[in-house]
Amino acid sequence: MKSFLAFTFFLCALSGFSQNLSSQELLNKAINYHDPNGNWERFNATFTVVMTMPEAAKRTSSISINLPAEYFSVTATKDRVTTTYTLDKGKCQMQYNGKVLDSIAAKEKNMTCDRATLYKNYYSYLYGLPMKLKDPGTNLSDTVETKTFKGKTYLVLKVTYDEAVGSDIWYFYFNPKTYAMEIYQFFKTDEHGKAKPDSGEFILLSEETLLNGIKIPKVRAWYYNKADKYLGTDTLVED
Repeated sequence: MKSFLAFTFFLCALSGFSQNLSSQELLNKAINYHDPNGNWERFNATFTVVMTMPEAAKRTSSISINLPAEYFSVTATKDRVTTTYTLDKGKCQMQYNGKVLDSIAAKEKNMTCDRATLYKNYYSYLYGLPMKLKDPGTNLSDTVETKTFKGKTYLVLKVTYDEAVGSDIWYFYFNPKTYAMEIYQFFKTDEHGKAKPDSGEFILLSEETLLNGIKIPKVRAWYYNKADKYLGTDTLVED
């Protein structure tokens, strides 16, 4: 009984605290935890991400992001095939098994510069969180929620985006003591902009590594929101 009362008191106190904490204050505290020296704007690092999935060959991706130089590159190897997408100040280059492709050869390999941009945005977003939530077109909810996920209580920030940026609804789960980002989750939306309950995915974050002085989650386990079906895990290894 005492432990139950203590837990109830903790939840009540946490709920009251979240009501006093604005969404912008929560984001600032999370950024201060992950990037206390403001290094993201001058991020320049190369790292490897190994993706493992059930009943599929692993994919190893070497990723280079240099924000000041406007440079991005990802080289992915799976099943003896290696592809490279590079954007250097907007100039696109693609390679297949080490051979530079012209536009015709790239099309034959189902490789496009649009996909290069997609990869740049994808990796910059995921590995730039929570700092990327300061980007233009990002809309923070007015209030901070308190939620329990997998038996643990979090401070939760709801995020939507301008139409030109994206239509998904995102939720970011922060440790109420340290403000570390431990989960993020997104839902697809219907024609009315409402979240589809059985759509989207959630990603459990664990461990941390330092890149350019930024605390970045090392392990990300991906699940469908529907039935908690496991998708795969990517693990970051600094080169």
